[in-house]
Amino acid sequence: MSTVLMPKATAVWLVENTTLTFDQISAFTGLHPLEVQAIADGEVAGGMTGFDPTTNGQLTKEEIKRVEGDQAARLKLSPRDVPMPVARSKGPRYTPVAKRQDRPDAIAWLLKVHPELQDSQVAKLVGSTKSTVQSVKDRSHWNMQNVRPRDPVTLGLCSLKDLNDAVDRARRKAAREDAARKKAKVAAGEPADETPAVDPGEADQPDVNEQN
Repeated sequence: MSTVLMPKATAVWLVENTTLTFDQISAFTGLHPLEVQAIADGEVAGGMTGFDPTTNGQLTKEEIKRVEGDQAARLKLSPRDVPMPVARSKGPRYTPVAKRQDRPDAIAWLLKVHPELQDSQVAKLVGSTKSTVQSVKDRSHWNMQNVRPRDPVTLGLCSLKDLNDAVDRARRKAAREDAARKKAKVAAGEPADETPAVDPGEADQPDVNEQN
């Protein structure tokens, strides 16, 4: 049985761009209705880029309109005549020569839109090196005056799935590190949540109402 490609990203797109019910989106993507509702509420898949299922032939706009008009109806995958892509083995990402000049633009976009990504993740996504990522970050790249941020998915340098997976991993790691820091503070007898310090200058200022 055919399944939906990138179900979570597809659900994000359907939530944002259609009037389908949570149950209809759930039935099509295979996600639980409560997870679809959490996506709509921004509690799940925050920052994930939606994946339009009409761009790769999984759905037609006519099929979406048909189901939007009947809450009891369910979306049906469009028949696919082309074979499903075979996952390639792990290894260095090959970037076509014609696209290599676009890598600094893609790096600039990733650094701007997803600052949570590590340099190594950015380099892997676009098939570059950490030194190139660093040169774009500190604006020392030899062609910096011509660099303009552009989405690497649109440029064809990485897939939407790879981008979303990298962002998810980076955010999970940041959350773990934040939890570990708070745990260490508690163990050291320090407050887990920092409170803003009082400005000593303000503390020394007399109350105007008490001057008279």
